[in-house]
Amino acid sequence: MTFEVPRGDGYVEVDLPDCDVTIAELPGGEPVDVREAAEEAVANPHGPLLSERANADDQVAIVVTDVTRDAPDGILVDVLFDELEAAGVDRDQVTIVLGLGLHRPMDEAEIEAELGEYADLAENHDPDDVVTLGEVNDIPIEIYRPVAEADLVLTTGQSEPHQYAGFSGGAKTVIIGAGGESFIKYTHGPDMLGQESVKLGKIDGNPFREAVEEAGELVGLDFCLNVTPGPDGFLDASAGDSGAVVRDLAETAREALAFEVDGKYDAVVSGVGAPKDAQLYQTTRGITYVVLSDGAPVREGGRVVVPAVLDEGYGAGRGEERFYEWLSGAEDAESAYQAMLQGYEPGAQRGFVTVRSLRHADAYITNSEDPELVEECLMHAEESVEDAIEPGSDVLVVPKAPKTLLV
Repeated sequence: MTFEVPRGDGYVEVDLPDCDVTIAELPGGEPVDVREAAEEAVANPHGPLLSERANADDQVAIVVTDVTRDAPDGILVDVLFDELEAAGVDRDQVTIVLGLGLHRPMDEAEIEAELGEYADLAENHDPDDVVTLGEVNDIPIEIYRPVAEADLVLTTGQSEPHQYAGFSGGAKTVIIGAGGESFIKYTHGPDMLGQESVKLGKIDGNPFREAVEEAGELVGLDFCLNVTPGPDGFLDASAGDSGAVVRDLAETAREALAFEVDGKYDAVVSGVGAPKDAQLYQTTRGITYVVLSDGAPVREGGRVVVPAVLDEGYGAGRGEERFYEWLSGAEDAESAYQAMLQGYEPGAQRGFVTVRSLRHADAYITNSEDPELVEECLMHAEESVEDAIEPGSDVLVVPKAPKTLLV
């Protein structure tokens, strides 16, 4: 059976004639025009209109997602500007903050591609230039200074399945994306991530999501505009109070992105694609989103196969470096997992969930530009998907793993 799996901005064609292949086809939905959906959401928000929340003399910070996400932030920011102008806010009163978390800074070309005419208003978040605004669960809430000092805090991005927060977006873009290390370390540490209720697709009763939303209230996140992705485009937009926005879009996502797993498979071919498969750090989502899902489709001792480009190696940010140090310095997944249970620096959490997954199944990264790196980090490199799968295997194909809820 021949099928396609994302790699970078394109696809690789795979032929497994000796295998029994199942494709995880998602219910999906009709894609929307992002601008029209965003304008409608802003006109009918959860809570007051943005024009009613803004004052003409406000200094405004808009926190957007970074290059590791594929949210249409430029369009969403443009829609917010229409509302701000209606409230009398001038362009020079606005700072756009690229919510990096502990990822690498974006360069000028990337900022231009994401924000277009608003690129000159943008600056990379610096996790060391922060202001402490209070505490949540006895942990300091540190926020990038331009956000902390703003009169009005807005955020854009997308609400998609997320391994820790249940769904991304909402307050997470501000609190993690524009935050300091203390809260990232707390929310991404082994004690938090080891809890059963911290999982993909779960919002209510998820202590990670609850902590992020409480921190968002403390910081004073005023307005959120998010979209939710489907298999072939964006399906919906929602605006207003951030917690309500995430829950609103999660309902759409659950209907569009769920695949019911029936049984266990010898191998799962997991698609990631651009922008995430430029680096190994983000590519491992194709492993962890499969192995640690509710559906958990791969049998113990099986394998997860992910085509990826890896033209950025393991990644260039502080978090990516810590991820690499743990995986490249480990003898095996079990010893790394046991060591990381004792604690690790923020950013290394992707290494933690990766080795947790590798204790259950092997991982093969194929079609990459950096096979040596893959082998260095406890995974296997092969030239093609076909090379990574044994003949006669029972195979599940998840074409877009980071946007799929395996249930």
